[in-house]
Amino acid sequence: MAIMTETETFDVVIAGGGMVGTTLARLLSDLDSKGDPLRVALLDRAKFDKLRAPFLSQPDSFDPRVSALTLTSKALFQQLGVWQHIEAMRQCPYTDMDVWDAEGTGSIHFSAAEVQQESLGSIVENSIVTAALYEDLDAKGNLRTISPFNVSAIDRNEVGEYLLRADDGKVLATRLLVAADGANSKVRELAGFHTREWDYGHAAIVTAVRTEHPHQHTAWQRFIDTGPLAFLPLDSGEDQNRCSIVWSVVTARAEQLMALPDEEFMVELGNAFEHRLGKIESMEKRFQVPLRQRHATEYFQDGIVLVGDAAHTIHPLAGQGVNLGLLDAKALSEELEAGLKTGRKANDKRILERYQRQRKPHNLRMMWVMEGFKHLFAEQAPPAVWMRNLGLSAVNDVAPAKNLIIRHAIGMA
Repeated sequence: MAIMTETETFDVVIAGGGMVGTTLARLLSDLDSKGDPLRVALLDRAKFDKLRAPFLSQPDSFDPRVSALTLTSKALFQQLGVWQHIEAMRQCPYTDMDVWDAEGTGSIHFSAAEVQQESLGSIVENSIVTAALYEDLDAKGNLRTISPFNVSAIDRNEVGEYLLRADDGKVLATRLLVAADGANSKVRELAGFHTREWDYGHAAIVTAVRTEHPHQHTAWQRFIDTGPLAFLPLDSGEDQNRCSIVWSVVTARAEQLMALPDEEFMVELGNAFEHRLGKIESMEKRFQVPLRQRHATEYFQDGIVLVGDAAHTIHPLAGQGVNLGLLDAKALSEELEAGLKTGRKANDKRILERYQRQRKPHNLRMMWVMEGFKHLFAEQAPPAVWMRNLGLSAVNDVAPAKNLIIRHAIGMA
């Protein structure tokens, strides 16, 4: 990665070298302004080290952080030439999804065959997606990757450019600054964006486990009164008995579960999952992540724009977080491309307004749907439980309604 010795100026600076920020960088690297390639800088607080990915450093282990990529996200990565790198490492397509209620007999089954698709999506470790995105990145002549660069201050110069100052004294300038630096965005904070946010009162326990029976390329989700539990299939060659788990539980229960020895935790996990895949035979290190809903009231202000988790965070029960962020990146790149072709500058307000109009309503709709699901399945009053189970079973028997849900989930509607 580049070491800067003096201030450099870019058309666009992207703060955050995670999946969304790097995807946006790759999309923008193909754009030009008035015939000249768009000068883009991608910043990250730490230098990316592919060799630290579990796939390379410990091939028998899995990154506890995984994403359920939709077919739309897969198509985007294919467009960028990234998917071939993901496939060369590992990813697990899932063809089916089973969802059921812990408080009754209601259930619903989704199948890729019902919408004439080979899969519903793919479960991929986050570190593998990032490693694939960084492949060939340095070959992009108009794209600079600069790390470590920890933004400590943002000022403006006399010509209206933003000056980004790192805590080690480095400075760079840009007319358009993109915050892709995650849920606790430093850029969002320094720029004074307002957010609406609240704690879910839940924490997610994540890890990878080995189960007695194979996962059947199925994503499993059980709704429990304390929160949803998901078993997501992982690909480990001929061994199809590995799953990533995301167990969302109320914070007090999460603390209890995290304090248990591994053997006791695996028993609790197996019981919570109703042993759908038999005994939990082994488990990797557990991690606990607090869950918080957050949404920026505006996605842009005078030359600064938010994408991904910097703009919105969502409950993980539907696995849509990173997919929404990738849609943000795609929309922003498309609006920039259209604006640049008509002679506008990258920081033109109309470009950023069009991006916000396209993405904000979609993200809000998804956030409120997930919030509704969370409250629906947390309700334990007998009439609510009865109606919930009846509804699940009814939808499962109505093919058009179920197929519409599938198409929305995989990004086809």
